[in-house]
Amino acid sequence: MENQELQRMVEEISEKDFGKPFMHKAIFNSRLRTTGGRYLLRSHNIDINRKYLEQLGIQELIGIIKHELCHYHLHLEGRGYRHSDMEFKALLKKVGGPRFCGKLPDEPKRRSFKKILLYKCSKCHLEYKRKRAIDTARYVCGKCRGKLIKLGEIAADKPSSI
Repeated sequence: MENQELQRMVEEISEKDFGKPFMHKAIFNSRLRTTGGRYLLRSHNIDINRKYLEQLGIQELIGIIKHELCHYHLHLEGRGYRHSDMEFKALLKKVGGPRFCGKLPDEPKRRSFKKILLYKCSKCHLEYKRKRAIDTARYVCGKCRGKLIKLGEIAADKPSSI
């Protein structure tokens, strides 16, 4: 599917499901990685992630288009176009659009922390447990402003509530 076909499809869905014309551009944007599509507030254009069409099919694409058209039409009318707005939720339900897009099959798993880093203050000996590394040259102890020393890593089977 090319951008011209996408543009025509968006215009048809807008007329059929919303009863209003789509007067801006709809294009495939290969730089989108974490979302199926986006509505741009300033230009009023819609960007669509081509991977969702290729991996999940035309029905998923139609759902994404309906979702973005809800943002588009509500924003142009000066009504609640954000995900949390009741007007957005109501229009989305009315046209049968999804609130969230599906998960891509080839999407990498989110990294879960398998280790906990342990730091200790050289002055007051307060211990700090962190999921991410701390730059010990830049950060100091929050209690006494002493120098932090990395003690090592602790293995964790599941993420802790640090």
